[in-house]
Amino acid sequence: MHITVAGKQVETGEALKTHVREGLTIIARKYFDHALEANVTFRRDAKGRMGAFFACDINLKAGRNLFMRGEGEGVDAHKAFEVAAEHVAKRLRRYRRRVNDHARSLADERPDAAEAATAYVLEAEPEEEAEGAATEEPEAEQPEAGHSAIIAEQPSFIARLTVREAVMRLDLTHQPVLMFRNSGSGALAVVYRRPDGCVGWIDANPG
Repeated sequence: MHITVAGKQVETGEALKTHVREGLTIIARKYFDHALEANVTFRRDAKGRMGAFFACDINLKAGRNLFMRGEGEGVDAHKAFEVAAEHVAKRLRRYRRRVNDHARSLADERPDAAEAATAYVLEAEPEEEAEGAATEEPEAEQPEAGHSAIIAEQPSFIARLTVREAVMRLDLTHQPVLMFRNSGSGALAVVYRRPDGCVGWIDANPG
């Protein structure tokens, strides 16, 4: 995990940076070992409560589109970091619990709780030939006119999920796209990973 430490009117010496790196590494290993990066900023806080004149802000990127934030105050920078780090740890614990619960529900899901479907893999379309070049006749194994040849197929299913559950399942299974039946509207819907890293959602609810 890449960790950066900065200070605003606060000296961030090597001892403080080491304390921050060790503390965040322990939290990440314990709750979410796939954390990518963390930005930790210290600042003076003249309005701190009960003599707390230092503040710490932690912005942790725990995964793709998964960000955690923690804030803390303390009589010194070390104490402020410890409070902020505990806030991040609590949020990671809650997230991990939701992930584990969802993974168990995925394993326990009854076959009759989802609709049967079939997933196909189509052969990539060849590049268009230069204008005026001879055009080959369509191959006999084409399934339908204008369709690429099917090179693989496998059974699949369409689960009944909330949008939040669908996004979590998309992340857990590392799929680029997931079709599901929206448990709220009853309509077919799709969540997918956009090129910018965000998640797109298409809902076919006619209402």
